[in-house]
Amino acid sequence: MLIFPVMLLAICVAGRFTWIQVVRHKYYSQKSTDRFNKNKEVSGIRGRIFDRNGFLLAGNNQCYTIVCDPYNLSFPPTERLHVARIFAKYFGKPLKYYTKRLFPKRKRNRKTGKFEDVYLRYILLERWASPELKDRFHKEISQYFDSVVKKNREARKLAEKQKDKKVIKKIKYPNGFLNYKETSYRVYPKHRLAANILGFINVDKGKHIPQSGLEQSLNRQMAPQTNSYSYDLRDGNKSRYDLQKNVIRNGSDVYLTISEPIQAILEEELDFAYKQSRPDVIYAAIADPATGEILALAQRPTFDPNDRSTFSAASFRNRLIEDTYEPGSLMKPITVGKALDWNIINPEDEFDCENGKWYYLGRPISDSHNYGNLTVGGVIQKSSNIGTAKIALKMGIDKLMTAFKTFRFGETSRLGFPGEQKGKVTYPGKGDGISITRYSYGYGVRISALQMLRAYIGLASPDGMPDLRLIKRISDPATGRKEDSSPTPAKRKIFENETARKQLVDMMISVIQPGGTSTHAAVPGYYVAGKTGTSRKYKAAVKGQRGPVGYSTKEYFASFAGFVPAHKPRLVMVLTFDNPKTSIYGGTIAGPVFRRTAERILRYWNVPYDYTPETPKGKKNR
Repeated sequence: MLIFPVMLLAICVAGRFTWIQVVRHKYYSQKSTDRFNKNKEVSGIRGRIFDRNGFLLAGNNQCYTIVCDPYNLSFPPTERLHVARIFAKYFGKPLKYYTKRLFPKRKRNRKTGKFEDVYLRYILLERWASPELKDRFHKEISQYFDSVVKKNREARKLAEKQKDKKVIKKIKYPNGFLNYKETSYRVYPKHRLAANILGFINVDKGKHIPQSGLEQSLNRQMAPQTNSYSYDLRDGNKSRYDLQKNVIRNGSDVYLTISEPIQAILEEELDFAYKQSRPDVIYAAIADPATGEILALAQRPTFDPNDRSTFSAASFRNRLIEDTYEPGSLMKPITVGKALDWNIINPEDEFDCENGKWYYLGRPISDSHNYGNLTVGGVIQKSSNIGTAKIALKMGIDKLMTAFKTFRFGETSRLGFPGEQKGKVTYPGKGDGISITRYSYGYGVRISALQMLRAYIGLASPDGMPDLRLIKRISDPATGRKEDSSPTPAKRKIFENETARKQLVDMMISVIQPGGTSTHAAVPGYYVAGKTGTSRKYKAAVKGQRGPVGYSTKEYFASFAGFVPAHKPRLVMVLTFDNPKTSIYGGTIAGPVFRRTAERILRYWNVPYDYTPETPKGKKNR
């Protein structure tokens, strides 16, 4: 009689085992893993950024993120208060801040309507604690925890010995109360130096979020690989063993073409000029004309990526990349140079500059001074708008637009910066006979400062115009492989006739010499080829905003672009002042900055003189 109940029980047990071991095997296996194994996410270190000579511009400091879980702290109020005091001692916030969070809050349960204790489960104590701070804090807090647990143990033993009926609640060591996560934070050891090139990083939930500059554009190369591993909680020593053998990989290091000494020289000179001229913004770029490598990029105002209090709308944006402007007379060597190259004009040709005022198709064109007949060289030296417009009319609009295309106006620099603007260089519509005259001296077209830098490299280099380069190489720390971004830079031929280019360079030298518009840019001992630029700011109509539309009579761009030594150039520089307050002329404002910056760089490089400069009285030569 008992065999049937026993068989039924056996069948039920076997069915249950089959259900658990076969049908629901995956579910219970995962439950077991979740209970006894813990996953932890680990990450490599973000790649660093160096200048061309290996000087560190952006790196990483080891640190710890320290958080606590008050729910796991089963201490009475007096001990909790002491823990809050230790927190306040190390982490800077008021005692009241930590006291409020370490004690439970009385809250109403929406379902039952009753009040109950609710503990906070996460308090961020310190996001970037140094290893030294973490060790000191951990030592003190651990000693205090040990003392509390020890006193509680002794009190309970004494109560048992004396047969005291008073119940002393057991206090456990607060395992899981504190959590230390090893991480790193981005540090910029040169502070403001090259800040607009490098950009900066935000941290959100422990992850690095690049916000601008190279940090953003090269994030894929510099970002480390993040993986996870598991360890068994049943191991008394909690010794870790990999259940998922994933390799942690650091981000690649980036070496720029930027030279830290040259960058520092340029930024020091911009600091002085910014205080002296008080422009809204000033920005500048320096490049090697032989290779197209950018040696320095800077602007004022700027910011310190280590200090968020220095951030502002004016300093944050990279003006060399994101701003375009009408360059004014900086465009004249482009127009005249290609007219010479195509034999449309000769250096000896003369143009009537109409004594400073000329009406073409009923619209006026003016010069800053009253000039009569000027040679082509005189048009460049005196910066005549009328003379340049007449040369452009002789070229024709098709040729002029071809010249602009040859110099790659309207094309980005391809340096990979986020938010880079192409500018605006459009073909005039049918029946538009005025634009050709304005285009010729830099009005009606919008370009970036980097596009103008690239164009002047084309004027300076007899071998052609190379692409601009900012990344020298990228080094993978895992493999040791160093990838050169462009070992043999491509060059675009600008001048078909080298003689025409040399003639233009001689004309640009005369701009710096007595009688030219920028004698302030002269560098003692060297021939400088350059051009000044002054242009009115154009204010476009903005929806919902009142105010004048068109060219301002009060706000200007003052610029200078040039290269030195003129016949064997070592550097090309472009400077732009947005709305300077002391003068509107590029020769007066930007010329002296060019002179001081170029002179210091040439001395740093020990470049031989073109000629022996005269030594001013009371001063020694070099």
